[in-house]
Amino acid sequence: MTDPRMMDQITHKPGFLAALDQSGGSTPGALRTYGVADGSYSGDEAMFRLMHEMRVRVMTAPAFSGDKIIGAILFEKTMDGQANGRPVPAYLWEDKGIVPFLKVDKGVEPEADGVSLLKPMPDLDALLERAAKLGIYGTKERSVIHNASKTGIAAIAAQQFEVGKQILKHGLVPILEPEVLIKNPNKAEAEAILRDELLKGLDALTGDQKVMIKLTIPDVADLYKPLIDHPRTVRIVALSGGYEVNDANRRLSHNHGMIASFSRALLDDLRLQMSDAEFNATLGAGVDAIYKASTVKS
Repeated sequence: MTDPRMMDQITHKPGFLAALDQSGGSTPGALRTYGVADGSYSGDEAMFRLMHEMRVRVMTAPAFSGDKIIGAILFEKTMDGQANGRPVPAYLWEDKGIVPFLKVDKGVEPEADGVSLLKPMPDLDALLERAAKLGIYGTKERSVIHNASKTGIAAIAAQQFEVGKQILKHGLVPILEPEVLIKNPNKAEAEAILRDELLKGLDALTGDQKVMIKLTIPDVADLYKPLIDHPRTVRIVALSGGYEVNDANRRLSHNHGMIASFSRALLDDLRLQMSDAEFNATLGAGVDAIYKASTVKS
């Protein structure tokens, strides 16, 4: 059963979620941005070791704390790893006051009908059992909306809720993430369709079922306010989606009740070659800016 203190923090505490969940496909790019050249390592094992070292440097930095970061989304290998000699989920919650989440999806299918659905996850139940034992509070699964297809968006929302209900059975809180690409030629239209489909899914939840939802910052400010106010919603969080950090923060600041769940916008200015003092100061400035956009609304 989920720790009630975690539920209270995620539901009510001001702050934002840090996304530390880059997986195999996005890791080389994240390392490149961090200052690790492609030719400086060989094989997946070395790649993930370097990525874990980066994440540990971030997680152990003074600014990475529950004062402003209320939760952190982890990649499976990060969940299984150590920070300061302790399992990462325990370190985050017990030492830092940050609620741990886990990315559970295995990527997306090729685009069809304007969307990319989640790939099958045959081992999901086993992963969820292991995550719960490690103290994980919730999960995240990302699928993608490429265009304003009513049938495609309806299918993606239905699949997200279906997986979410499977996760709820394990006592974990799912973050549904149907990402509308910022390059979507009909982004605002797709977002309006998505909002309505998500409302249908929320209305259909029963008992004490509640979910979180992670969404692209909408073109129309406060478009997702009905989702935020819905009694079946724990929290609505925003992905940066490729927007530059200052632009992402500006857009987020116009959306009342929506908080950040940023990855690139939080980490892109950090470099391997920085001294610890410079690294910590840069991360601290990023945390402060994202916290402000999540809590101080225009």
